[in-house]
Amino acid sequence: MRWIKLGAGALNQLPLDWGGNRQRAAAAIGEAREAGVSFLVLPELALSGYGCEDAFHAISTSRHAMESLLDLAEETRGMVVAVGLPVRLYQGLYNAVAFIVDGRVVGFVAKQYLAGDGIHYEPRYFRAWEAGKKAWIDVAGREVPFGDLIFDIGGVRVGAEICEDAWVPDRPGMRLAQAGCDIVANPSASHFALGKWKVRHSIVGEGSRSLAVSYVYANLLGNEAGRVIYDGEAIIAHGGDILARTTRLSFDELNVASAVVDVDLLKMRRARQTSFRIVETGPEAIEVDFDWPDVDEAPTPAMDKFGDWRDGPYIKEEEFARAVSLGLFDYLRKSRAGGFVVSLSGGADSAACATLAGMGFRLAVSEIGFEEADRRLPQLKLDPDCYSGGILDTAYQATANSGAVTRNAAQVLADALGARHSVWDVEAQVQGYRQLVEGTLGRPLTWEHDDITLQNIQARVRAPGIWMLANVRNGLLLTTSNRSEAAVGYATMDGDTAGSLAPIAGIDKYYLRRWLRWMAEVGPQGMGPLPQIAEVLELPPMAELRPGEARQTDEGDLMPYDLLDAIERCAIRDRLAPEDVYATLRSAWAPRVGGEEQLAFFVSRFFRLWCRNQWKRERYAPSFHLDDENLDPKTWCRFPILSSGYAEELQRLSDELPQTHSAGANAQ
Repeated sequence: MRWIKLGAGALNQLPLDWGGNRQRAAAAIGEAREAGVSFLVLPELALSGYGCEDAFHAISTSRHAMESLLDLAEETRGMVVAVGLPVRLYQGLYNAVAFIVDGRVVGFVAKQYLAGDGIHYEPRYFRAWEAGKKAWIDVAGREVPFGDLIFDIGGVRVGAEICEDAWVPDRPGMRLAQAGCDIVANPSASHFALGKWKVRHSIVGEGSRSLAVSYVYANLLGNEAGRVIYDGEAIIAHGGDILARTTRLSFDELNVASAVVDVDLLKMRRARQTSFRIVETGPEAIEVDFDWPDVDEAPTPAMDKFGDWRDGPYIKEEEFARAVSLGLFDYLRKSRAGGFVVSLSGGADSAACATLAGMGFRLAVSEIGFEEADRRLPQLKLDPDCYSGGILDTAYQATANSGAVTRNAAQVLADALGARHSVWDVEAQVQGYRQLVEGTLGRPLTWEHDDITLQNIQARVRAPGIWMLANVRNGLLLTTSNRSEAAVGYATMDGDTAGSLAPIAGIDKYYLRRWLRWMAEVGPQGMGPLPQIAEVLELPPMAELRPGEARQTDEGDLMPYDLLDAIERCAIRDRLAPEDVYATLRSAWAPRVGGEEQLAFFVSRFFRLWCRNQWKRERYAPSFHLDDENLDPKTWCRFPILSSGYAEELQRLSDELPQTHSAGANAQ
């Protein structure tokens, strides 16, 4: 019987923040020590930050990381700590985890499978290490092993697989287990996506069962580098049972989970399991002297409850609210901006952006307290009695086509959020630009001949004033466009796309309206609903850019939003050609939209607008990655700006079901 107390840490780090990253890692070590932890795992690339991008190419980045490692080693007396950092060996850079035992760096394990898809670009910076290979590296004048290794630390065998290593079929963990590993560490930087935690639990929990090991999984937390949110769930599993987890989507800067395991119990299970194959040719075991501290606590039982908002059935709306609010809160504090600014139109998109911005403050205070939230945002004067903490400015910008309903909805929501709200009339600016262009053309602009032009100028004249307010406040202007609009270019560049951050560009309009209804009626656990938000749902989505008698609606300009999202998933996520999208959706959707010809028209419209508007998606403000339907061309969904526009494919679809309509939308 050998009991060991394991720890898994989640850290909210910042790229290239050498002092801050090291301080948070040291604080996690201190917290783990207080809890009696003997072996602590910290996240992947925790000392440098995961999102350093091309700064990884700089020689100084790996040098500073090594210096941070040596400083951190002094904090580990009496403990074993695994922590991630970039390491330069020969002419290559490697994503590695350092093992520190009782204040001394004893070796490095290098990542074998680099994440090179979706938002990850590791092969651009790092080289993959080859299984079975070992090298030596100089660390402060000592030669220490580097590569595919196991450490026999005081008679307990410990190995590591780093993030992506565990997500591939031929995971290194199998070879580690077959070579007699008792504990597998996994320092990770596993990005947030809606519902992804279920897969992660399976990988960690089932991995600990199939490998017959104790599995210690660490992860990053919060908005580390701008676009990517990390949910910060660190997990300890043992023989198929999850024993401990940190709080997901926490506003803390660090969290440590701990659990006591009996490593001899799993040795016995491996010995009894006749199908478990032991090999003699696994990674080399590096022997390290260490006296494991005695543990007075009994082994930790399996978890069945979190004790917080995660109890009960999975609610996507809750997870979305907390993830985007955390992303915004971290972006605000790390950018040292003076608050958020939103052009509040009275519609769903701007309402969601303003609500999420204010909710970040509310959730932070509920978890870490007002004093700590105030410490994190020293550039702001926070108001503890205000929903948004007094960090939000909004403005309703009216033209001749704006209505009283949207104006009132914007005012009601701004009051509920405690925003500094203004009402501006920008019709004079619209008419001023109109007269300038009419003078140049020598003719009047009319809705009959210049529809898109007259719509767009209203959106564009709203940008300078709201930008000016953001400049005065030193604030972050939030772009209010959603993913459905991005897919078909239903947005005015330099108008409603103006801003420095696009918090809802990763979510579709159909779901966003569902989320707003949930916010109005239920709201996050511990916070409750925001009933005033229901005001923005009274009218169908509309841009209010045409005269009122035109009865303009977004879905009238485009197509039903739920159909648009269904086409988008087939066309972009699943990479289906137009004919295949039509065939996939025909039975379910043709009856709902008025027949097969109408469905074919909508499919064709989507593809034409998608291809025509890639240049717009290239210019969108940075957005958060929320799921595998992300359209951000810089991180997930790359598409040429110029292309044939699926001309032949659309012609084949047209030949099958001739169309009598012409596609059109806000194309400029």
